[in-house]
Amino acid sequence: MRLLLLSFLAVGLSQAAELAIPDDVTFTRDVEYSDVAGQHLQVNVAQPKEGTGPFPAVVCIHGGGFRAGKRESYDKLCVTLAQQGYVAITVTYRLAPEFQFPAAVQDCKTAVRWLRSQAGTYHVDPTRIGVTGGSAGGHLAQFLGVTAGVKEFEGSGYADQSSAVSCVVNFYGPSDFTKSYGKSVDAAEVLPLFFGGDLSTKLREHIVGSPLYWVTPFAAPTLCVHGTEDPYVAFEQATWIVDKLKAASVEAELMPIEGAGHGFKKPEDAARAEKALIEFFDRHLQKK
Repeated sequence: MRLLLLSFLAVGLSQAAELAIPDDVTFTRDVEYSDVAGQHLQVNVAQPKEGTGPFPAVVCIHGGGFRAGKRESYDKLCVTLAQQGYVAITVTYRLAPEFQFPAAVQDCKTAVRWLRSQAGTYHVDPTRIGVTGGSAGGHLAQFLGVTAGVKEFEGSGYADQSSAVSCVVNFYGPSDFTKSYGKSVDAAEVLPLFFGGDLSTKLREHIVGSPLYWVTPFAAPTLCVHGTEDPYVAFEQATWIVDKLKAASVEAELMPIEGAGHGFKKPEDAARAEKALIEFFDRHLQKK
């Protein structure tokens, strides 16, 4: 697990240093969206340089086992999305073990509300906001898609704005933490830090923190992209959430990446996943 977390950090730092900004994109770093519990939380923003929009928007949420990771790991995707006609932000949120569930959820919802509050500044259409993330970020993205308006997860700031999202792309994020132990190589290490205990002491938190138990017919349309050989988040986690969304008459798709593990390390797997993400967002967020 330590090697995986170091990899997340290294990728984020190297991408921040090497990111090339194309001529048709405006990229703004280190914009503060929230000051909570002494944490100055920031986003990076990519937007089309030409045109006044309003543009659809995508909120990107990094992974890292809820206790590591950097928003910069999604800088490149944000630039790609901006070139496709989106305003895209990548979000920093509070990390465990110092900040346990639901702090990360509240921060991500605050970021969505902040983006709506800044719609005029960034030329965003507040009725067309999607969310994506990978691993822990996939969980947080999925959680936003199934808990619109649930007061205990809203956090503070921009109370006049909604944290609802129009659609979700979930890359290999868990849906049911009560079934992660024994199926994930690091669940016993990571989840007690996020929830403040394991199933024997914090069962309720594991249930409340699982998107699977919040699915209603009002959930956002969802695409789950998941490797079939993922040792960190079992492939079945994606099948459960997609099946439950469908049972609630919510549009949901599962795209298996055959033989892939966690993080889509093969370039062809990563490219296929990114293509599916853009096509899904185009279908749900771009005006016809």
